[in-house]
Amino acid sequence: MSDKFFNKPFRLSSLFSGNGIQSTDLGKSISNHIELIIFTRYGEHRYQQNFGCEIWDLDFELIVSESIWEEKFRKSLLKSITDHELRIYNMSVDIHIAEVENVYPMRKITEIKKKVDISVRALIKATGEKYFFNTALFLSPLST
Repeated sequence: MSDKFFNKPFRLSSLFSGNGIQSTDLGKSISNHIELIIFTRYGEHRYQQNFGCEIWDLDFELIVSESIWEEKFRKSLLKSITDHELRIYNMSVDIHIAEVENVYPMRKITEIKKKVDISVRALIKATGEKYFFNTALFLSPLST
Protein backbone atom coordinates (compact mmCIF):
# COMPACT_ATOMS: atom_id res chain seq x y z
CA MET A 1 0.00 0.00 0.00
CA SER A 2 1.25 3.47 -0.84
CA ASP A 3 2.51 5.80 1.89
CA LYS A 4 1.38 8.85 -0.06
CA PHE A 5 -2.24 9.93 0.26
CA PHE A 6 -3.95 12.67 -1.72
CA ASN A 7 -6.38 15.28 -0.49
CA LYS A 8 -9.79 15.73 -2.04
CA PRO A 9 -10.99 17.52 -4.00
CA PHE A 10 -8.11 17.33 -6.45
CA ARG A 11 -6.92 20.77 -7.53
CA LEU A 12 -6.03 20.14 -11.17
CA SER A 13 -4.92 23.76 -11.58
CA SER A 14 -2.03 23.15 -9.15
CA LEU A 15 -1.13 19.95 -11.01
CA PHE A 16 -1.03 21.74 -14.37
CA SER A 17 0.99 24.61 -12.91
CA GLY A 18 3.66 22.10 -11.84
CA ASN A 19 2.97 22.11 -8.08
CA GLY A 20 1.66 18.53 -7.99
CA ILE A 21 -1.34 17.24 -6.07
CA GLN A 22 -1.74 18.21 -2.43
CA SER A 23 -1.04 15.26 -0.13
CA THR A 24 -2.62 14.47 3.23
CA ASP A 25 -2.11 12.11 6.17
CA LEU A 26 -3.52 8.61 6.61
CA GLY A 27 -6.39 9.62 8.92
CA LYS A 28 -7.64 12.36 6.58
CA SER A 29 -7.36 9.99 3.62
CA ILE A 30 -9.53 7.42 5.42
CA SER A 31 -12.06 10.14 6.29
CA ASN A 32 -12.15 11.30 2.66
CA HIS A 33 -12.81 7.73 1.52
CA ILE A 34 -15.60 7.21 4.08
CA GLU A 35 -17.22 10.47 2.92
CA LEU A 36 -17.04 9.20 -0.64
CA ILE A 37 -18.74 5.96 0.41
CA ILE A 38 -21.51 7.91 2.18
CA PHE A 39 -22.14 10.27 -0.72
CA THR A 40 -22.13 7.59 -3.43
CA ARG A 41 -25.31 5.79 -4.39
CA TYR A 42 -25.20 2.03 -5.05
CA GLY A 43 -24.69 1.50 -8.77
CA GLU A 44 -23.25 4.98 -9.34
CA HIS A 45 -19.67 3.72 -9.65
CA ARG A 46 -19.43 2.15 -13.08
CA TYR A 47 -16.85 -0.53 -12.20
CA GLN A 48 -17.92 -1.29 -8.62
CA GLN A 49 -21.71 -1.44 -8.51
CA ASN A 50 -21.71 -2.26 -4.78
CA PHE A 51 -19.65 0.83 -3.85
CA GLY A 52 -21.62 3.37 -1.82
CA CYS A 53 -24.37 3.11 0.76
CA GLU A 54 -28.11 2.97 1.10
CA ILE A 55 -28.70 6.57 2.29
CA TRP A 56 -29.90 7.59 -1.17
CA ASP A 57 -32.59 4.92 -1.19
CA LEU A 58 -33.58 5.66 2.41
CA ASP A 59 -33.72 9.44 1.97
CA PHE A 60 -37.16 9.43 0.37
CA GLU A 61 -38.50 6.47 2.31
CA LEU A 62 -41.33 7.27 4.70
CA ILE A 63 -39.79 6.88 8.15
CA VAL A 64 -42.25 4.83 10.16
CA SER A 65 -39.75 3.86 12.84
CA GLU A 66 -36.60 5.93 13.32
CA SER A 67 -34.83 3.05 15.05
CA ILE A 68 -35.48 0.69 12.10
CA TRP A 69 -34.33 3.38 9.65
CA GLU A 70 -31.16 4.03 11.69
CA GLU A 71 -30.38 0.31 11.89
CA LYS A 72 -30.92 -0.21 8.15
CA PHE A 73 -28.60 2.66 7.31
CA ARG A 74 -26.04 1.59 9.96
CA LYS A 75 -25.85 -1.94 8.54
CA SER A 76 -25.51 -0.63 4.98
CA LEU A 77 -22.74 1.77 5.91
CA LEU A 78 -20.89 -0.76 8.07
CA LYS A 79 -20.91 -3.31 5.25
CA SER A 80 -19.67 -0.77 2.69
CA ILE A 81 -16.89 0.54 4.92
CA THR A 82 -15.83 -3.01 5.81
CA ASP A 83 -15.78 -4.00 2.12
CA HIS A 84 -14.10 -0.90 0.72
CA GLU A 85 -11.97 0.77 3.42
CA LEU A 86 -9.33 -1.85 4.12
CA ARG A 87 -7.02 0.40 6.16
CA ILE A 88 -9.17 0.16 9.30
CA TYR A 89 -10.61 -2.72 11.32
CA ASN A 90 -12.67 -3.43 14.45
CA MET A 91 -15.27 -0.90 13.30
CA SER A 92 -18.42 0.35 14.93
CA VAL A 93 -20.87 2.68 13.21
CA ASP A 94 -23.44 4.78 15.09
CA ILE A 95 -26.34 6.54 13.39
CA HIS A 96 -28.72 8.96 15.11
CA ILE A 97 -31.58 10.79 13.43
CA ALA A 98 -33.23 13.93 14.80
CA GLU A 99 -35.52 16.66 13.53
CA VAL A 100 -34.07 20.14 13.26
CA GLU A 101 -36.35 23.15 12.91
CA ASN A 102 -35.10 26.41 11.42
CA VAL A 103 -37.34 29.45 11.68
CA TYR A 104 -36.80 32.41 9.37
CA PRO A 105 -39.02 35.18 10.84
CA MET A 106 -38.20 37.77 8.17
CA ARG A 107 -39.44 35.45 5.41
CA LYS A 108 -42.12 33.84 7.62
CA ILE A 109 -40.81 30.37 6.83
CA THR A 110 -40.32 27.38 9.07
CA GLU A 111 -38.10 24.63 7.73
CA ILE A 112 -37.99 21.13 9.22
CA LYS A 113 -35.18 18.79 8.25
CA LYS A 114 -34.00 15.40 9.36
CA LYS A 115 -30.44 15.51 10.66
CA VAL A 116 -28.46 12.27 10.57
CA ASP A 117 -25.36 12.11 12.77
CA ILE A 118 -22.85 9.49 11.64
CA SER A 119 -19.95 8.28 13.79
CA VAL A 120 -17.38 5.64 12.88
CA ARG A 121 -14.91 4.26 15.41
CA ALA A 122 -12.15 1.88 14.38
CA LEU A 123 -8.48 1.03 14.63
CA ILE A 124 -5.93 1.83 11.93
CA LYS A 125 -4.24 -1.35 10.67
CA ALA A 126 -0.85 0.21 9.94
CA THR A 127 -0.38 1.83 13.36
CA GLY A 128 -2.97 0.35 15.74
CA GLU A 129 -4.12 3.92 16.55
CA LYS A 130 -7.74 4.70 17.34
CA TYR A 131 -9.63 6.28 14.48
CA PHE A 132 -12.77 8.41 14.79
CA PHE A 133 -14.93 9.89 12.02
CA ASN A 134 -17.97 12.06 12.58
CA THR A 135 -20.24 13.92 10.18
CA ALA A 136 -23.85 15.07 9.87
CA LEU A 137 -26.24 15.06 6.92
CA PHE A 138 -29.51 16.89 6.44
CA LEU A 139 -32.34 15.07 4.67
CA SER A 140 -35.87 15.77 3.54
CA PRO A 141 -36.28 19.54 3.59
CA LEU A 142 -39.82 20.40 4.55
CA SER A 143 -40.84 24.06 4.49
CA THR A 144 -43.94 26.01 5.48
